[in-house]
Amino acid sequence: MTANTAFRRTVKEWLDENFPAELAHQSPDSASGLLQPVWELWRQRLADAGWGAPTWPAEYGGGGLSQEQAALMRDEFLKRGAVNHIPILANMGVTMVGPTILEYGSAAQKEKHLVAAARGEVAWCLGLSEPNAGSDLASLTTKAVLEGDRIVINGQKIWTTRAYESQWCGVLVRTDPSARKHNGISFVLLPMNQAGVETRRIGLISGSSPFCETYFNGAVAEKSDILGELNDGWSVVKRLLQHERQSQTGTVKRPTVTQSESLHERAKRYVGVDQQGRLADADLRARIVENLMHEQAHRLTVERIAAEAAGNPQVNAVTSILKNSNTVLRQTQAELTMEILGHRGLGWESDAGQFEEDELAITREWLQGKSASIVGGTFEVQNNIISKNILGLPETTQKSG
Repeated sequence: MTANTAFRRTVKEWLDENFPAELAHQSPDSASGLLQPVWELWRQRLADAGWGAPTWPAEYGGGGLSQEQAALMRDEFLKRGAVNHIPILANMGVTMVGPTILEYGSAAQKEKHLVAAARGEVAWCLGLSEPNAGSDLASLTTKAVLEGDRIVINGQKIWTTRAYESQWCGVLVRTDPSARKHNGISFVLLPMNQAGVETRRIGLISGSSPFCETYFNGAVAEKSDILGELNDGWSVVKRLLQHERQSQTGTVKRPTVTQSESLHERAKRYVGVDQQGRLADADLRARIVENLMHEQAHRLTVERIAAEAAGNPQVNAVTSILKNSNTVLRQTQAELTMEILGHRGLGWESDAGQFEEDELAITREWLQGKSASIVGGTFEVQNNIISKNILGLPETTQKSG
């Protein structure tokens, strides 16, 4: 028996003993009140095993698994319909902030923050973009002033995902206004529960939104809450954004209604089949096959890159390729699903049972998915990273001091 086979068996046996069957193929986002205690039990079991953040060291609440073992674990979870919802509960804490603290954090910062994130007990948001500093993030103007052992922050951030329910925020601030714009920046770990922090929800066309505007009016952090070196926050955030793109490559599975049924099976139900049992619409059939090929190619590319990086799990510019590939893949799937639904995809609210709940959810997911081309760095920004850092093409974006 190979080591991989033995580990798969370990995961299967653990799931047999610990995974509540009623949560199979369920999404924590749409969980009914009756299932909340079961989700909490499942969170505790995941946390105790260290599988909420499986590749983190055990001393910080992780499972101490290799990247390959974590991939095998995800595969077995997927087969069982089991969702590791701890990264969802922790928001940015497991996928982005935690890995960056592991690399840049002091011993005290690691001890203070990592276990709680790995257990899904604390949620994190990020204060990066501003109304006038999005893709050109280094143009940020949110200011932080050192006052003894404290840092006082004033300014505004936008698109701070789930800021309204987060306990901590990783904030990028300007600490030296006289320095060149990439140099006088620091990354601060800021507690959200204080009078100097205000969040306002931003409505989206999908009808619901995790996004907020966040205002800092004399918000206070400790000097010891600076992650990395003072005025070297640009190095920290570049690394953090690489982790963000890694989380958007499709390797982190989050259940959606759109993907709960294959495109061809849903098309058979809504569009119908011919006498040979094939989809009646030949053009639609061809485009579904093309999307399936893209999905398989994307999955194999992810596996190849992971294998090439074995023993060196550093996130790099390749994540920009995978992020854009995953964006095109998922948006195309959503468009095809809407086409398959036809007029059934035009519902917004259920009217006397005219639309199924799944149909309404698919419409909202299609609209929400439009943001994938923007979040974590726009599609065009990723192409610039690919052209410069992978293809070796000359820098074409305008530089300024």
